[in-house]
Amino acid sequence: MSCARMLFGMSFMDRRRFLIASAATAASLKALAQTASAPASQVAMLTLHPDRPGPAVPRSFIGLSYETQQLSEPNFFSSANKGLIAQFRALAPAGVLRLGGNTSDYGFWKPTPSSVAPPRAKREYKAGDPPPDLSYAVTPDAVHNLRGFLDATGWTCLYGINLGTNTPALAADEAAFVAKALGAKLEYFQIGNEADRFGTTIRDPKTWSAGAFLDEWLTFANAIVGRVPAARFGMPDIASNAQWFTTIGDRLADHPMRAHIACLSHHHYVGGPPSNPIMTIEHILGPDAAVRRDAALVRAAAEKLHTAWRMTEGNTCYRGGKPGVSDVFAAALWSADYLLTLASLGYAGVNLHGGDGQMVANSLGGKLPGDEMVKDDPARHPHPYYTPIAHIGDRYVAEPVSYGMRFAQQFAGATMIPLDFDPGPVNATAYAALAAEETLAKVAQKDPGKMRDRALVAIINKDASQELRVKFPGALIAVDTVSAESLSATEVVQGQVPLLPGVERTVPPHSMAIFRLQLVIRHFPTNPKG
Repeated sequence: MSCARMLFGMSFMDRRRFLIASAATAASLKALAQTASAPASQVAMLTLHPDRPGPAVPRSFIGLSYETQQLSEPNFFSSANKGLIAQFRALAPAGVLRLGGNTSDYGFWKPTPSSVAPPRAKREYKAGDPPPDLSYAVTPDAVHNLRGFLDATGWTCLYGINLGTNTPALAADEAAFVAKALGAKLEYFQIGNEADRFGTTIRDPKTWSAGAFLDEWLTFANAIVGRVPAARFGMPDIASNAQWFTTIGDRLADHPMRAHIACLSHHHYVGGPPSNPIMTIEHILGPDAAVRRDAALVRAAAEKLHTAWRMTEGNTCYRGGKPGVSDVFAAALWSADYLLTLASLGYAGVNLHGGDGQMVANSLGGKLPGDEMVKDDPARHPHPYYTPIAHIGDRYVAEPVSYGMRFAQQFAGATMIPLDFDPGPVNATAYAALAAEETLAKVAQKDPGKMRDRALVAIINKDASQELRVKFPGALIAVDTVSAESLSATEVVQGQVPLLPGVERTVPPHSMAIFRLQLVIRHFPTNPKG
């Protein structure tokens, strides 16, 4: 056993190449256990506002997104796939699997061996989209096996139905079967994927718009409700044109279908494609104005419809991810930061895209663009490059981005609270929440004028070289850490650090930590007699 493991109680995560933590990593984590001794001017002050509770983070906040074509392999999502089940359970005990992606508008429901795909118009191939002739079947066996997989993982499902090359009648047939087979494991249906891009692929760009989409979507939704009266839908699942939310919110606000809208959804990638030189580690760890801009638009529409909102597909770099950016520790820091940002903005959840490399390649025309950029054997890298869980041979392996998701998962069930935090020149962010079991403050027996809350504080140091000293506003109870030797490392170290007296701690560069604090808040009850 290494000295690092004995000293800090670290658990070393499974990876393609297993490494014991280096002396440099162990030394950086040791700083978290020590009281900072730097002058006060160099210490970042942290102020929490537990008296102003924000959004509650749903237990099902964490999610994954897979291509619907994965169902063409009926044994993939099944109770027999123990390796994948284990990785899902390690990620979250009650997550949400979303089935969609580019391939979702090219499959067809095949209830019997003689069933055939509906006819479709021919189109030209467009880079970054499935081949025009892509066609695959989704069978009853695949759906039954999916139910077994969901039962084994404890997860639920957002089920994607083909809008682009389908008919309302076939969609309704599939929905009826899926609703019965999945039962309570079905969160809601999603009709179509990234319809705001249809005008460049499978619809007439001269006539396609948010209004045209909504007309067509309602035709499918009404057909499904005719077969499944209690059907619920997530929509519009747009790629990037958040202005669509305004049209949808206005048109559906007084529409009978509003009662069936469970969630408004959209996608988000930091950028892309992999060949874009701007797609660097520094870029994905920098500010992203689109996040809050899109959040404001989807929230406004969701409030009109009295429904939730969710980011249902996204990651670092679109079109399969970029090697050296999407598959390294920087992606773990990005995913933790992004997920906690959305939690603080009131999102119902986040589904990061990934899955089997060939299925994602099919969604992009047959190959992953990142393969052309690696200098060694592409097989040595996860496919797709951004996937949270890689399928390598007969194994399923947790990739760096999944550790950021596990980090954010610790906030599931908690209530976000505002904070004041200035890291100065260090590229770092902070988030805080009242822990789930302590969201309602307990009045201390000895002093009814005090309330004690247990808080979570996440400090994410995305800086390549600068450490961050932080002064905490309460007694520290425990510290969970996630780190690597550098932003470009592929081995992740996760563990807990022992605590010493004091309220100042140092968070090393390229690391993140969740601090558990005991807060004491003065409370003076109102005299009911005035």
